[in-house]
Amino acid sequence: MKVALTIAGSDCSGGAGIQADLKTFLMHGVYGMSVVTALTAQNTTGVYGVVEPEPAFLASQLDCVFQDIFPDAVKIGMMPSAQAVQVTAEKLRRYRPAHIVIDPVMVSTSGRWLMSAQAVEAAQQELFPLAEVLTPNLPEAEALIGHPITSRADTEAVAAELSQRCGCAILLKGGHRVTDADDLLWQDGQGTWLSGSKVDNPNAHGTGCTLSSAIAANLANGLDLFQAVRAAKAYLTAALRAGLDLGRGPGPLDHTLGGRTKRTQAFFDFLEEQS
Repeated sequence: MKVALTIAGSDCSGGAGIQADLKTFLMHGVYGMSVVTALTAQNTTGVYGVVEPEPAFLASQLDCVFQDIFPDAVKIGMMPSAQAVQVTAEKLRRYRPAHIVIDPVMVSTSGRWLMSAQAVEAAQQELFPLAEVLTPNLPEAEALIGHPITSRADTEAVAAELSQRCGCAILLKGGHRVTDADDLLWQDGQGTWLSGSKVDNPNAHGTGCTLSSAIAANLANGLDLFQAVRAAKAYLTAALRAGLDLGRGPGPLDHTLGGRTKRTQAFFDFLEEQS
């Protein structure tokens, strides 16, 4: 069995963070492990508190995983501080996993900033260059680049600039658009658009976590980056269409895709075609 590691924050409500990642790994037939970078008190209505483990404990978690069950792929999410970035980057440089997917979790669905300015700066210098692919959404890309993205031409220019700056592929996610959910994968100096239609579902808590962990699981399973992204997008779309409705705010996805139904089987048939 292939193995994937998520290095991210914990969401006690189960919709995002390591909880969403582990569910996604399981649905992709991958053994999942987790290193916790932050404990959050949150639910569908907002984030109400964040507690960060000591850097030495974060380092110990990483050593315990890499020295015993080495992951085939790593997904990185919430990095609450520059210290967390530096510890994680140092361990990744030491252990050098084959695939690293980074979701730059900067702002929660409810609008709370989850990274300090110092952490963002440290991530750009130390962490992003280690990635195989970085998966910002439009607001995150705008924050990284410093100006609005208003067109497809802007999207391509920003993806190209981020790719050159970070030294990795960029998946610029378009789910915040009103009319479509088209994503742009910028890789090796070229962009490929992956079209997607908007799913009429306000419950989208954890979509970024789910997509990036699905990409990591697909890379662990041997797909190339384009195949991994396309299959992950299909999985996320199916999870949204499953229509789970929990909580008083924007709720979580149904990572089981409604259980082992015809919809679920169609997804696994799609994965089989990609391998």
